[in-house]
Amino acid sequence: MGFQQGLSGLNAASKNLDVIGHNIANSGTVGFKASRTEFDEMVASAIGSANGTNGGIGVSVGAIAQQFTQGNISVTGNNLDVAINGNGFFQIQQNDGTMAYTRAGNFKLDKAGNVITNAGGKVMGYPVDPATGKPTAGSPRPLVFPTGAPIPAKQTEKAKVTFNLDARAVEAATATPPTPRATYGTSITVYDSQGVPNTVSLYFEKTANPNEWSVYNQLDDPTATPPVVATPVGTITFDGNGKITSGSTLTLNIATAPANPNSPTPGPTFPVEFDFSDSTQYGTKWAVSESTQDGYTAGQLTGINIGTDGTILTRYSNGVTRPEGVVSLATFRNTQGLSDIGNNLWVETFESGQPTVGQPTNGAFGQLRSGALEDSNVDLTAELVNMMTAQRAYQANAQTIKTQDQIMSTLVNLR
Repeated sequence: MGFQQGLSGLNAASKNLDVIGHNIANSGTVGFKASRTEFDEMVASAIGSANGTNGGIGVSVGAIAQQFTQGNISVTGNNLDVAINGNGFFQIQQNDGTMAYTRAGNFKLDKAGNVITNAGGKVMGYPVDPATGKPTAGSPRPLVFPTGAPIPAKQTEKAKVTFNLDARAVEAATATPPTPRATYGTSITVYDSQGVPNTVSLYFEKTANPNEWSVYNQLDDPTATPPVVATPVGTITFDGNGKITSGSTLTLNIATAPANPNSPTPGPTFPVEFDFSDSTQYGTKWAVSESTQDGYTAGQLTGINIGTDGTILTRYSNGVTRPEGVVSLATFRNTQGLSDIGNNLWVETFESGQPTVGQPTNGAFGQLRSGALEDSNVDLTAELVNMMTAQRAYQANAQTIKTQDQIMSTLVNLR
């Protein structure tokens, strides 16, 4: 027996206690991954020695291996908190421009609208076309949102109105009493290029022809100067099954004045295409089931929500909800090869290999959960048991040194 074995055991047990203590200290750290100490046997060998005669000289720390197992997911209610359920790491652009990776999704917005980590790193993702939701770039970029200036107004180009006209109605002029044109009327708000709302009225009047209705955009006003006598702006025809056969679209030129005081009178107009294609003529009461349009006024950012596929939906004060980006994820062939640099961040190394980058839920990438965080995967009970075991190992190694010292003392004191 020599002191070497005991000393190496003390060093190894001490390192193991350090790792266990680090795990316990980070049991409440978001996205933290526990580590374990892996030991290697040390053997002294001599040239020409026979098999089985090599003596063990102690133990060494072979590796500190991180355990990239899934942590529990805790709901927080904060929409910028994001947990990964499955494979993948968030991509983070550090302040020096280099790339790092994390499982901690406790993100925030800075004053410039960047999505950042607690350490100031920028979260990466794909920019998208708000109209289609499709990515507009092949590689991830820092995610940024318009927190200061409002999104600009959008002029209405298309509107969809779906309704049912009563098949029991007779020609308006011959009905007893005559059917007022306003009986079958509705309105919809559209927006000009400056986001000023304009109300467009639509009225439908039964004609003498079977299954045919005239479309008006105003009522008669005999008190006006000069008197207003409305004329049809279109005609809708239905078949015997109540389905529309002609007049399913109607384009109206909407005057910007007098709703917009910046427009002269008479002022410019803008076209809006109305879609009636899903409207019907059945023997039930007049009813409007859908009234939508694609324009809006300017609006400030009021909220952000991230879907399971990483799509970031932003909400604005004008009622608009639209996609602004997609969070990117990265995976590695050998996660054990990643280098831990602190702040819940890892960087790639030669051993880890280069990252594979993509969108959540695609291929082997996990899905995201907004309003939740991934807890540390430290099993506190197991770590406390490991700590007691490591403590006993330390004491046992100290005892071997003490025993060796007693033997040496005996030899020294021989007379």
